[in-house]
Amino acid sequence: MAAAPPPGTPMCRLDGKIALIVGLGQAAPDGWGIGATIAVQLARQGAKIFGGNRSLATCAVTKQRVEAEGGVCDLVETEATDEKSVQALVDACVAKHGRIDILVTNVGRSEPGDPASMSAETWDAQVDINLKSVFLACHCVLPVMERQRGGGSIVCVSSIAGLRYIGKPQVGYSATKAAILQFVKVTAVMYARRGVRLNSVVPGLMLTPYTVQMAQRYAASDLDAFLAARNAQVPMGRMGDAWDVAHAVAFLASDEARYITGQKIVIDGGITSSTGPVPPPPLPPTSSS
Repeated sequence: MAAAPPPGTPMCRLDGKIALIVGLGQAAPDGWGIGATIAVQLARQGAKIFGGNRSLATCAVTKQRVEAEGGVCDLVETEATDEKSVQALVDACVAKHGRIDILVTNVGRSEPGDPASMSAETWDAQVDINLKSVFLACHCVLPVMERQRGGGSIVCVSSIAGLRYIGKPQVGYSATKAAILQFVKVTAVMYARRGVRLNSVVPGLMLTPYTVQMAQRYAASDLDAFLAARNAQVPMGRMGDAWDVAHAVAFLASDEARYITGQKIVIDGGITSSTGPVPPPPLPPTSSS
C-alpha cells in the first residue's frame, strides 16, 4: 500500500517532467488560447515544455510567456498530419531531454457542412487535422513512454461536439472529436499495464482569441451579441476560458491522477447535462411595505 503524502504537499506538481505539446500556437498577442495556456500552466507546475506547431511565428507569444516566468520552452516546426514531421519532433525532444513524460495533443479545426454538402476533400482534411494528428502523436510517443522508467501520461483535447449536437452543422468536426474519445479509451486499455495513461479533456464553449476571430468572421461587427448568444447557451450563464481546460490537463498529467486512465473530463458549464436553453434564475422576492 502506498504511503500517504505528507500534509501540505503541493498538488499537481510536475517537477522534472518533460511535456511535449502538439499545437500550442497563438497568433493574437492578447488573451489566452487553449494550447498556449496549457503550456504555461504545465510550466508553472514545473514541467519543461517542448512544443510542435505548424508555424513557429504563432508560438512566439507562448514561448515568451513561459520563459518570462522562468520556464523552459523549446519549439520545433511540425506538420501534425505528417508522420515524418511528427517523428522528427519526438526525436528532437528525446535528444534534448532524454524522455517524454507528458504528451498533449491540441491540434484541430472546424469546417461547416452536413454529409450531403461537405466535399470529400473537406471531410478528408477534417479527419487528418483532428484525428490523424492524434494518432500520429501517440504512434510516435507511445514507444518512448513504454520503454522509459515511469511510463507517461497522454492527454488529448476533444470537444463536446463529439458528445452531442451543439447547434452547428459541422459533421466532420463532430465525428472526429467523437473518434478521439474512443481512440483514447481503447488505447488506454491496451497500455494500462505498460505504464502509460491516456485521458481526454472535453471543452465546451470557451472564450479564447479564436472565439473572437470567429465572431468577426460570422457576426461582422456585432461581437457583443455573438458572445451574449454563446453565453446564453451555457447553463452556468457564461463561457469558460482556456484556464479551465489547462487546469484539467495539469491534473490528468500529474501523479494525483495516477489511477485514472481511459476517461474524459467534460469542461462545459453544464451544456451536455442540459436538454435545452436554461431560463434565467428567478428574481429575489420583494418585500411588501
